[in-house]
Amino acid sequence: MLLTITATANPATDLGYLLHKNPARAHRFEQNFGQATVFYPEATPERCTVCLLVEVDPVELVRRRSGPSGDGGALTQYVNDRPYVASSFLSVALANVFGTAMTGRSKDRPELAVTAIPLEARVPVLPSRGGEALIRELFEPLGYVVSAERLPLDNEFPNWGQSRYFAVTLRGSLRLQDLLSHLYVLIPVLDDEKHYWVGDDEVEKLLRRGGDWLPNHPAKEQIARRYLKHRKSLARAALERLTPAEADTDDAPAFGKPAGREDALEAPLSLNQQRITSVVDAVLESGAKSVVDLGCGEGKLLRELLRQRQLDRIVGVDVSVRALEFAEERLELDRLAPAIRDKLKLLHGSLMYRDRRLQGFDCATIIEVVEHMDAPRLLAFERVVFEAARPATVIVTTPNAEYNANLPNLPAGQFRHPDHRFEWTRAEFERWAGDLAARFGYEVRFAPIGCVDSVLGPPTQMAVFRIQ
Repeated sequence: MLLTITATANPATDLGYLLHKNPARAHRFEQNFGQATVFYPEATPERCTVCLLVEVDPVELVRRRSGPSGDGGALTQYVNDRPYVASSFLSVALANVFGTAMTGRSKDRPELAVTAIPLEARVPVLPSRGGEALIRELFEPLGYVVSAERLPLDNEFPNWGQSRYFAVTLRGSLRLQDLLSHLYVLIPVLDDEKHYWVGDDEVEKLLRRGGDWLPNHPAKEQIARRYLKHRKSLARAALERLTPAEADTDDAPAFGKPAGREDALEAPLSLNQQRITSVVDAVLESGAKSVVDLGCGEGKLLRELLRQRQLDRIVGVDVSVRALEFAEERLELDRLAPAIRDKLKLLHGSLMYRDRRLQGFDCATIIEVVEHMDAPRLLAFERVVFEAARPATVIVTTPNAEYNANLPNLPAGQFRHPDHRFEWTRAEFERWAGDLAARFGYEVRFAPIGCVDSVLGPPTQMAVFRIQ
């Protein structure tokens, strides 16, 4: 089975940096079902194409008793379409071979990794149990221009009906990370089959690879059902977690990022995962061993922080009891190993009042929170965090108001969320952060999050404060 990806943004050979694979040579990777090979048939500044060739060994699969399921007798275990068509084998190879690229990280080209670039993906043989209509139904809402050509069957067997195999080309301007994630999830959905057992961990894979774009996809129920091999309990669990919770209705603002219109506006940009990745990177770069997430909401950032071995103490704080209950359920604390579970604590508290429980942390994260505060509360928050709690590092993210002009479904003059009290331009944010740093003895640097528009800047802006 074969997948090709072509980049045309000059210099196109930067594709090698994004994939962490040198175009000058072939790369081979042993898989538990065969072998994957990466090579570049063309690599020029104008056009660069990478090929992922996956070779499946059906004999070895049968020996390991992990071959395709079915009741067609022993012959079908050896003679089937699995070695030739894009399937879950290709998805597994994508994750194994391009795993770093799928996280959106690039040491050599960090800005390019979060920038939308012209890309073309081609799958010569893609099975679709749903025909061309399903291919378009899955990929077109994600912004792709889709070309699908049905491949013919042998004319000597007309009773076999139409082929379910297509040569598919996808074209679009997007991040490479998004393209790989879309292919990883949707190829086995089209095939409607997986070569391995599907359990609870498969729900986590779906949420990790599709959490940014799947909640707003019109076919999300069908995608979840097929991806999880029609196991109703797993599909229901995935859909419950993909469906945004209602915003908190308490009088005090829910400092965890509320769901709703803002999520829908930002979903095509994959901003949520980009924010989390950028913040986690900043936390690790600071050298922190302990971190408090102020306004943790439903625990999306906490889940990623728990995976970092560098951290030995993690606390989430939110004003909403309901949000904390949802976070506890989402993080599945009762199922975590004791060594991991003991690192995390959830606290109910307000960011308007000094709290000794917030003191003594190496780092504090404040993600999409400040824009929910009016002026008096913002002033109180500043003193609570920077004067009383005083962590060595403080990481703050907030929307960039200038970028709103690029959000087609947001009327001019409106904020991304009804609960926002303001949305700052880049200059306003830098002025606020600079004043804070001067008043409380910090230094501050700024970093963009998301695809940077040459005029309007990034959709999200981040400030990292360090005690001088």
